[in-house]
Amino acid sequence: MQFSVFQQSRQGGRKCNEDRMGYCYTRDSAVLMLADGLGGHPQGEVAAHLAVTAVANMFQKLAQPKLADMDGFIESAMMAAHYQIQNYAVDKALNDSPRTTLVIAVIQSGHVVWAHCGDSRLYLVRQHQLLARTRDHTFAERGSSHRDKTLPTPAELNRNVLFSCLGSPGKPSFSVAEPVALKQGDKLLLCSDGLWSSLAEQDIVNQLSQKSVETAVPDLVAQALKHAGKKSDNVTCLALAWQMPDTVPAGQGAASNQATTMGHFAATAPSKWHDGTPAAPDKIEETSIDQAIPADSAANFNDSETKPDIR
Repeated sequence: MQFSVFQQSRQGGRKCNEDRMGYCYTRDSAVLMLADGLGGHPQGEVAAHLAVTAVANMFQKLAQPKLADMDGFIESAMMAAHYQIQNYAVDKALNDSPRTTLVIAVIQSGHVVWAHCGDSRLYLVRQHQLLARTRDHTFAERGSSHRDKTLPTPAELNRNVLFSCLGSPGKPSFSVAEPVALKQGDKLLLCSDGLWSSLAEQDIVNQLSQKSVETAVPDLVAQALKHAGKKSDNVTCLALAWQMPDTVPAGQGAASNQATTMGHFAATAPSKWHDGTPAAPDKIEETSIDQAIPADSAANFNDSETKPDIR
């Protein structure tokens, strides 16, 4: 399994960064996840952190080195993240539970499946075309896609109002997409609404199509921040480029043991929140990783500016 991956996050004009992102992989499987803590509720950054780590922990337990059921894993991971947040609220005796979006993508056996809850998105781009995109769990998006005349028009609705998220009292709404067979050069992009709300969809597709992920991601993040100006939301983006087994250049490949040791965990945040749990910096990024996954069943989790040694 070969891929290149790059991720970056910026605080923008907000007081803190409530976005979290990360990916795990074994020689046969990989999972990417991105969460955006909801404003208007307490500790959105905690909810996002709990969601991403819940998915990572489950992947590390079940990918040995392959997931037995990709769909089942995504469904279980999504609900595990939801319950982790609810349990945190109970433990801290919070009057209102922290809440977050979450988008998960699993790659295995040359196929990708995904699910999302909220308005963090996944884009799948192939040969300069948008092959698939998640539909936000907002009334604006639902009204637009279904063309239901009984609903207000998207312009009349606040796009930030979600009808599904993790951590809320009700059961989150999500569905697992049908598997898609990956082809050479396919690009996957997971992002928070701070990115897609500031850029035209075709601009995102063009950037991914024309550039490597290590160039496209920082360029997209910078453009989103520029377009949004001083009131920019947090902007977070994680992208992967798929490579077929016979297309990796000789001598380019496996990450060192530093990046594949069982239990390796790189925290997004080096500092702490007011209650002593980790907090997010205003800048998170990672160098490109061209992976020819080692013959090792250990699952690696990366979500920080840790820079694995590439050989």
